[in-house]
Amino acid sequence: MLKSLKVPVAFGLVMVLAGSALAGGFGLGRVAETDEIAAWDIDVRPDGQGLPEGSGTVAEGEVVFSERCAACHGEFGEGVGRWPVLAGGQGTLTNDRPIKTIGSYWPYLSTVYDYINRAMPFGESGSLTPDEVYAITAYLLYMNDVVTKEDFELSKANFTSIRLPNEENFFFDPRPETPIFDNTEACMTNCKSEVAITSRARILDVTPEEDDAENASGSID
Repeated sequence: MLKSLKVPVAFGLVMVLAGSALAGGFGLGRVAETDEIAAWDIDVRPDGQGLPEGSGTVAEGEVVFSERCAACHGEFGEGVGRWPVLAGGQGTLTNDRPIKTIGSYWPYLSTVYDYINRAMPFGESGSLTPDEVYAITAYLLYMNDVVTKEDFELSKANFTSIRLPNEENFFFDPRPETPIFDNTEACMTNCKSEVAITSRARILDVTPEEDDAENASGSID
C-alpha cells in the first residue's frame, strides 16, 4: 500500500512546488529598468511609431554615406563587388535577376531607417546618431529619385508622408482560411524517373560544375 502511494505523493509534491515557484517567481534575475528596455526597444513601424527625434538633409547624408557606407555600397549606391546595390533597379522585378532597392522593391521607408539604425555600418552597428540615420535615409531617397531636391530634410515630422514606389504592390494576404497545400494525393516516392538541374546559383557561385560534381563524394540522382 505504501509503495503504491509513492508516485502520487511525489507527483503531488512536485506540482505544489512548481505552483509556488510560478506564483512567487524563481528567484532568478531582476526586473528590467526602464532605460534598459528603451535600449532594446528601437524598432520603427510604418506608421512612424518608434521614430526618435532628429533630422537630416540629403546633402548631409551624402557626406555621411561617403564616409561610412560607400566603401561597401559605392559612392552612388551601385554596390562594390558583391555588396548590395542600393539605388536603381526600377522596372527589373520581372527580370530573371531583379535589382531590389528601396526605389524598386521595398514597401516602407520605416524598414530603411530601422535597418540602418540597428545594423549599419557593417561591423559598427549602432554607431550612427539619429540625425545621421535620417540624413543617410534622405540621401538614399534622393539616389532613388523619390525626392529630387538636395536641400530636402527628412525628420520625424514628415517621415510618414514619404511613400516608396512599390508600396502598393505589397498587401495583406486575403486568404486566412485557404490551405497552402491541399493535395491529399501528393507523390512522396519515386515521383520522377530522372532529376535534372534546371537552374544554377551563379550569383553565390555555389553550384558545382560537371567535372567537380563527378569528383565529389556525393551525387544527386
